Amino acid sequence: MGDEVDDRAEPARRPRSFDASRAFDAHGSALLGFAVNALRDRPLAEDCVQETFLRAWRSRDRFDGDRASERTWLFAIARNVITDALRARARMPRIGGDDELDSRSAAVPDPLERMQIVEGLARLSEPHREVILAVHIHGRTYQELSDATGVPVATWRTRAYHALRAMRGYLEGSEDPDVHS
Repeated sequence: MGDEVDDRAEPARRPRSFDASRAFDAHGSALLGFAVNALRDRPLAEDCVQETFLRAWRSRDRFDGDRASERTWLFAIARNVITDALRARARMPRIGGDDELDSRSAAVPDPLERMQIVEGLARLSEPHREVILAVHIHGRTYQELSDATGVPVATWRTRAYHALRAMRGYLEGSEDPDVHS
């Protein structure tokens, strides 16, 4: 029995308690400055400081003054909160004025526009759809199309003209693209 260690012999070490109000008074402005510099957005920075103290208060029983100072512990929490805020902001679509939106191109094609093009193509006659797909989608020349089908180049050009005119009218909402010639 002499080899056994008595856990009761060593008193449980109690970590220093965390007083959120006192910590805010001592470190709140430094944390706010840190957040504003990282985010470049004061209202978001204020929210991050509030979230930092909320997280600190929730995990106050895990604070160990022997491992790090209260200030270091709070800044570590703030770094995590700011990182979360930056990631959330990166996922949010950017909203701008009409002038800014006009000068930017869309990074991803609009799926509704694609659906509208597919619908417009479906409403064309087969020869008109064929020329649009062959020339404008697959990059074939009118001569290649003529050689493959035996239809004269002039006929393919005329079909392309009428098909594009009908598609433009459909996409602009002014004409019905039902071309049947």
